[in-house]
Amino acid sequence: MIDHLRGYFPILDWGKTYNRSAFSNDMIAAVIVTIMLIPQSLAYALLAGLPPEAGIYASIAPIILYAIFGTSRALAVGPVAVVSLLTASAVGQVAEQGTAGYAIAALTLAFLSGGFLMLLGLFRLGFLANFLSHPVIAGFITASGILIAFSQLKHLLGIAAEGHTLPQLIGSLWSHLGDINVITVVIGGLATAFLFWVRKGLKPLLRRLGASRTLADVLTKAGPVLAVAVTTLSVWLFGLADKGVKIVGEVPQSLPPLTLPGLSPELVQQLLVPAILISIIGFVESVSVAQTLAAKKRQKIDPDQELIGLGAANIGAAFTGGYPVTGGFSRSVVNYDAGAETPAAGAFTAVGLAIAAVALTPLVYYLPNATLAATIVVAVLSLVDFSILKKTWDYSKADFTAVAATIVLTLALGVEVGVASGVGISILLHLYKTSRPHVAEIGLVPGTEHFRNINRHKVETDPTILSLRVDESLYFVNARFLEDMVQARVSEGSEIKHVILMFSAVNEVDFSALESLEAINQRLTDLGIGLHLSEVKGPVMDRLQQTHFLHSLNGRVFLSQYNAWKQLAPHRDTAE
Repeated sequence: MIDHLRGYFPILDWGKTYNRSAFSNDMIAAVIVTIMLIPQSLAYALLAGLPPEAGIYASIAPIILYAIFGTSRALAVGPVAVVSLLTASAVGQVAEQGTAGYAIAALTLAFLSGGFLMLLGLFRLGFLANFLSHPVIAGFITASGILIAFSQLKHLLGIAAEGHTLPQLIGSLWSHLGDINVITVVIGGLATAFLFWVRKGLKPLLRRLGASRTLADVLTKAGPVLAVAVTTLSVWLFGLADKGVKIVGEVPQSLPPLTLPGLSPELVQQLLVPAILISIIGFVESVSVAQTLAAKKRQKIDPDQELIGLGAANIGAAFTGGYPVTGGFSRSVVNYDAGAETPAAGAFTAVGLAIAAVALTPLVYYLPNATLAATIVVAVLSLVDFSILKKTWDYSKADFTAVAATIVLTLALGVEVGVASGVGISILLHLYKTSRPHVAEIGLVPGTEHFRNINRHKVETDPTILSLRVDESLYFVNARFLEDMVQARVSEGSEIKHVILMFSAVNEVDFSALESLEAINQRLTDLGIGLHLSEVKGPVMDRLQQTHFLHSLNGRVFLSQYNAWKQLAPHRDTAE
């Protein structure tokens, strides 16, 4: 019973070995991550079109719930840039920003996303995320990073602008250039430059000055906090809010409230598809980060349980004033590098953020939106990676087409279309590749019992025998390809007396493929040519034995390709 519960509550596993050393390391990591998350949470809420406190609220209950249900010991859950952008895009279509309906729609989006993730986890359907190829994900994230950066230019310039696509954003920004606030530009420009320098130059400087590695790490992660403090103080001292500088304003000084998502049929229908897309993107990003970090410590991640953990986190966000969340790359890496040993580090981070929500929110009243925008821009530009285009072009033109199409569609038509097209392109790419399986004509390597591609190796062949190695499972998409290939090959000459299909790489033969094999067998029988199989795997053989195919097969099934060769070409000088 306890072992069964551990499967759904990983806290029962790592919790029993928790000790003072782990507590100390988790607390240090929590302090560092909390310092980083305070300005980041405020900034991502701004990106999602929500009040700044929503970012902090979305970083408290979800982290605790993930610590209970999640399997990664380093993943830090909360608002992230791409999901925040997706939230703004989805919710902006059903409610006006700044209204109560907008906040309720964001809660509903989190609830639907969490519910979908939980269902996938309970039914062990985590493998579905594999249909979204990594090149397509890279293309989507790159395009999203560009959109996010452009969406924040209005805050850096102090102008009004709107739009969810790159053409819309550029057009809106261009039409409002005459409204630029110079003071805002100075604040945003200096904050952006400082944050870029902090990322690259502060830590080496501190190390040269004699600071310890831990202190240098903490101060580097606290860079955004310093930018927040300096710009906030400047706005307050010089009364810059009265000179057109947009500020955060009043932030409620309280713990996350209890909230209820809206579950009206109309709202659910409008947000269901965006919620599913957000769930898929969030899960793929999260599990990729979790597996990468777990591999460094030889730990194990359960993708299906990760679905449950992320689902619980999103449902928690829906009932505590947040919006959709997932595992963030930057905060997770910081959490890992800071020495986090268990998910308890996340729970301690939640406590730190709760303290900040109660005690520190009055301090951000004069925080300029330009500083938060600078925080977002610096964070998301690290996501932009155009090198994926060159890499895929050099390696696979099909993958390049998928990546390029995803980037263009996301920029031109918006993130929702980009995500949907990315999923569609990934599936189409898979179907295209598997619809033309690699089938090699093979021959015997002299002096061995091995068979290799006749186009790659010097091998022995017999004009009366056609040996084909099928390097793909056979199913409805590619079954006709093999049928046509065999038909074309035996039509080339009259010497062929036997066709051997080597099935060593075939893991599955579906019903459509079975019908194609039956058609091949019938045609070859009419031509007086024998059809034989070799090296058929056990599970495939079990399925075939349940049908009449083996009874009607005009040839034999051989244990090995070499045995087939010896039996069907006994007159040749074969290797022993």
